Amino acid sequence: MRVLAGSSRGVFSIENGEIRQLLESRGVRDLVMLDQRLFAGTGAGLYISDDYGESWTLTGMAQQEVWQIRSGEGAVVYAGTQPAGLYRSEDAGTSWREVESFTSIPEAKQWCIPVKPALPGRARALVVDAQNPDRMWVGVEVGGIMNTVDGGESWQLNLPGENPDLHMMHAHPKKSGVLFASTGYGRLDGVAEMIEGNAGVFRSEDAGASWQYAWKGITPRYSRPMCIDSREPYGLTVASAPTAFSSFKDEQGAEAMLFRSEDEGRSWRSMCDAAHSPSRANIHGLEPDPETPGGVIVGTDTGEVWRVSNDAVWSQLGEGLPAVLAVVAF
Repeated sequence: MRVLAGSSRGVFSIENGEIRQLLESRGVRDLVMLDQRLFAGTGAGLYISDDYGESWTLTGMAQQEVWQIRSGEGAVVYAGTQPAGLYRSEDAGTSWREVESFTSIPEAKQWCIPVKPALPGRARALVVDAQNPDRMWVGVEVGGIMNTVDGGESWQLNLPGENPDLHMMHAHPKKSGVLFASTGYGRLDGVAEMIEGNAGVFRSEDAGASWQYAWKGITPRYSRPMCIDSREPYGLTVASAPTAFSSFKDEQGAEAMLFRSEDEGRSWRSMCDAAHSPSRANIHGLEPDPETPGGVIVGTDTGEVWRVSNDAVWSQLGEGLPAVLAVVAF
């Protein structure tokens, strides 16, 4: 197995204990393989590779900060950016155009990251309906979930549990209309009270029309990285920490945890071993292990990459990297 780690300083390859840098760039937030083409969303544009990361081409989105890339129908690819925007490619990522209707609603003017001074909001969570590519959901941090059923001609805004702080979204691989969203405490006017219900995982069973809180009794509550396994029993894995700024540099470390649900968020169990209960390093990169059903690949803010089995055995694949923000394995 080969793992690529997207980090604060570029893309690195980890294979058989060897680490090589493949791309130098800042803030690699997403790495995804779509139909044998590898995409890297970075703070300095969107890169593509057709040789598994050995060489890269900067696309026409050279000026955008790209947070997530997802496929549509055929050669259609979407990318979410900061400032919050949505871009569409119809040639597998070579050229791009902005979906201008996405930011046409009045609420878009308020989207922001509520720090001082405020930062522009981010379109960081994309889901395209596998059965109907005209239906799509885009999560905005901080803004909410934008939903279209007509291929982006019009949009509707929805807030799961009145929470506009969207981090990641995934659709159930086999159940149409079942969606999951990880959220934080951010609000357009500041930070919500850090109590149960104000951050965590939400589930929708009606294509995002309504949402149920699926994080009852779970701490820490601030959920961010999330992935879902495409193999039965379609395990949903989520990493969480106390706050948006939890870090290994904190006196007690990040106090992060890794949880898994195999019943669509109705119950959860820890995937942490004794050394990671909680984890001193915060978890940012998270993807299903392609070789081991139920396993995941984890990247941390301490520059480590781990392979975690379904029964919570942690095996280190790499260390000494910059902060790892995204991982992909093949």
